[in-house]
Amino acid sequence: MPIKMIKLKSIEARRYVDLDERPRQIRIDHNSTITRFTASSDENATIEFQYTTNYGAIGIIRMEGSLIYEEKGAKKAAEMWQKSGRMPDDVASKLHTAIMHACVPEAVFIARDLSLPPPIPLPQINIGKKFRPKEGPEIV
Repeated sequence: MPIKMIKLKSIEARRYVDLDERPRQIRIDHNSTITRFTASSDENATIEFQYTTNYGAIGIIRMEGSLIYEEKGAKKAAEMWQKSGRMPDDVASKLHTAIMHACVPEAVFIARDLSLPPPIPLPQINIGKKFRPKEGPEIV
């Protein structure tokens, strides 16, 4: 795995409304942003990032951190990001996936502490109902 050592530097979380004022429908948005991408060698770079879970008018969870990216072409990706704010899609995919994998579990616990809904869909359990696929080649 090209991602080494993810460190969180800051966590900020806020609930804007009281529990009894919470609306029934809440839209939860996730966002990860690369704020700095610097290479120290051809195969090593340091990335600083921000992660946000936004609950609209209900609340927000923000995290900042950094990670080490070790892979061939890290320096080229860093130079490309510094010039245009973009990087190769495969690199971006790896970085943002690693950020989400590190931050979403933390956000779940923070959301619980603030009585906000978890920022991931929880599985629904249906007892006594037969599963019927809507479409696809599966046979039940």
